[in-house]
Order: sequence, then C-alpha cells, then structure tokens
Amino acid sequence: MQQTAGPSLLSSVRRLGWAPHRLLFFVGAANLVLAMLWWGCWLLAQRFPMAGHAQVQPEVYAGWLHAFIMQYQVLPTFMAGFLLTVFPRWMGLPELPRWRYVPVGLGLLGGQAATLFGAAGFGPGLMVGWLMTLAGWLALLATLLPMLWREPGRTWHARSIAAALVLGSIGLALHGSFLLGGNALLEFASIKVGTFGLLLPVYVTVAHRMFPFFAGNVVPGYQPWKPLWLVGLAWALLLVHLALELVHAYAWSWIPDLALFALTSLMCWRWWPQGRSPGILLALFIGLAWLPLAFALYSAQSLGYLATGIYALGRAPAHALFIGFFGSVLVAMVTRVAQGHSGRPMRMPAIAWLAFVGVQALAVMRVVAELVADPMAWHVWAALGWVLVLGPWALRLAWITLQARVDGKPG
Repeated sequence: MQQTAGPSLLSSVRRLGWAPHRLLFFVGAANLVLAMLWWGCWLLAQRFPMAGHAQVQPEVYAGWLHAFIMQYQVLPTFMAGFLLTVFPRWMGLPELPRWRYVPVGLGLLGGQAATLFGAAGFGPGLMVGWLMTLAGWLALLATLLPMLWREPGRTWHARSIAAALVLGSIGLALHGSFLLGGNALLEFASIKVGTFGLLLPVYVTVAHRMFPFFAGNVVPGYQPWKPLWLVGLAWALLLVHLALELVHAYAWSWIPDLALFALTSLMCWRWWPQGRSPGILLALFIGLAWLPLAFALYSAQSLGYLATGIYALGRAPAHALFIGFFGSVLVAMVTRVAQGHSGRPMRMPAIAWLAFVGVQALAVMRVVAELVADPMAWHVWAALGWVLVLGPWALRLAWITLQARVDGKPG
C-alpha cells in the first residue's frame, strides 16, 4: 500500500493537466472553501469577540477584500475553466495545450492564497496576491483574445465575454492602484466594475448561449429563443447602471434597473422549459430566476432613496445577486460540466442538491438579514452556512478532477 500511494497521488495530480476544466475547477473548489472560511471566521470574530480579537482589521478593510476575492479570484476561476474549454469549440479551433492554461490556474490559486495571508496580517501578501492574480488574468486574456481573430467566423458570445474580461482587467488594475496608495474610490470602482462590468455580462452571455441549448437537447418540442439583441441590450443597461454607481447617482439607478428587471423576467419566461424536465436543467433556471428578483430589489432601493433620501435594504440586492444568482448558477453549471466531462450521468447528485438547496436558503437568509435587529449575527451564520453546504460539493468536485473519466474516454 505504501509503495503505490506515492505514484497514485502523483497520477491524480497529473490528471489536473489533462484539460482546462480539471485544473481550474480544482483551483476554484479550493479558492471557494478557503475564501468563505476566512470570511466566516472574520465575521465571527467581529460579532462574537473572544480573547480581544474583535475589530481586528487587515491592512485593507475586510469587506472590500471579501468583494475583491469573490469577484476576481473565486468566481473567475470557475469561469476560466469553462471558457478555456468551450472557446475553442465555439470557434472551431484546436483544443488548448497545457502550457496555455496552467499559468492561469497557478496565478489565481497563488494569488488568492497570498491575499488571504495578507488578510490575516501578513501585509506584503496583499500586493503579492494582486500581482499573482494579475499574472493569471493576463495569461487568460493572452490565451482567449487571440482566438477572436483566428476563428473562421464571428462568435458574438465569445466577443461579449472577451469584452467583459477586458473590463475585469481594468477593475483588477484599479484594485492594484488602491493597494499602491491610491484613493479609496479606486477600490469602490474596482468592486462595481467586477459586478456590473465583469461577472454579470459573462453570466448573462453564457446563459443566453447555453441555457436554451441545454433545454432544447432534453425537452421535447422546446423552441430555443435567443436573439442577440438580448445580450446587447443587457450590456447597455448594465453599463448605465455601472456609470450611475460610479458617480453615486443612486436615486436614478432605478431607470436601468427596472429595464433590467423587465429584460431578465422576459428571459426567464421565454427560456423556462415547459413540461417534465430533469433536475439538472431546472436548477439552472431556478438560479436564473434570482436575476429579476435582484433587479427588483435594486429598483426598490433606488426608488426609496429618490423618495425619502434613505438608502434602505443595505446589501440585500447585492446578495440576492451574488448568493442567489451567481451562487445558484455556479452550482448548477459547474455540476453539469463536471458530470458530463467526467463521463458520469447527466444528473444532480445528492451532494449537489444539498449545495443548491442550501444556497437558496442562504440567499433568503442574507437578504432578510438587512431587515432584522441584529444583522451581523445573520451575516455570520450565512457565511458559515455557505461553508457547510458548499464544502462537501467543492470537495466532491475536487475529487472528480483528480480521477480519470469513468467511461474511459480521454479528457
């Protein structure tokens, strides 16, 4: 047993290099659990201080670091695993060699690890983490962007995603400028760009291309509806919202937000599969349903501010978006990709259902937290609950990436 353990472990690690989704999903699983462990422990120390640890702050405010880590290190890692796999297929190009995606994974893994060390009090870790993340990000751009002019035709979904990644690199640069001594408004701008310039455009574009396609494959009589103007209009409205946020014109963000509520509601209505559908498909659309709900909350918040001057609801709209929409779609989409690319049945296993249902409950909990007398306590339990419900899912995902495909096929 001891003689085979070494080679067996080495073989498992080598499998991470077999395909982009293997390496990046493994890194994403690790980043997800570590990020939420740190955030949960920090919140716990603030709300329930013990041994004088209350009010301990890293060099950069922990809430800002939490936003940076989730937007530029955790979620982009999963996105990169998906995009590095599907971009060549969308464009009719050869699959990527290992040397093109390994630097992406190492940069995002090392970048978050160093950032968390910095958050724990090792000051240089924040700058090292940013530099490593930037290196991984530039490796991703250097791999994906040249495909746009090498492909035979024009894949507009790829171009939309590429534009979002470029905006994301600007947001990453803003964070670095803040770390180098810039104004706090740079960090504020970095966070807003990450939400409305990077993550939402990527998620909406992928949903537009893939959700009707998935439904058409398994639902008899389903008619995919995905005109490109949906993506273009979503982009325009998101950029208007972003511009209003950057100039603090919160009283007027209801204008794009109500339009985004109507647009995303239309998407849910036209895309939702009728009749009997497998759970792994329904999970995607349940996750999508959080998007109009989030923009309804954003609209209510803005209109309330316009009418009363009170910025009610706090971070409720943002967490309906991040936990409800981003979190739900993450679990559903990554589970689907992991099942299919590992040769397993195209269904939601029990651990995935636990994670998905748990995310729904946590999203509701985090939204309601803004309305209760002791919101910080609810924040603590929501963060720790995130680890409890997504931890087993992430561990299973990491284990799958280390195993050969069960059907014996390569990849």
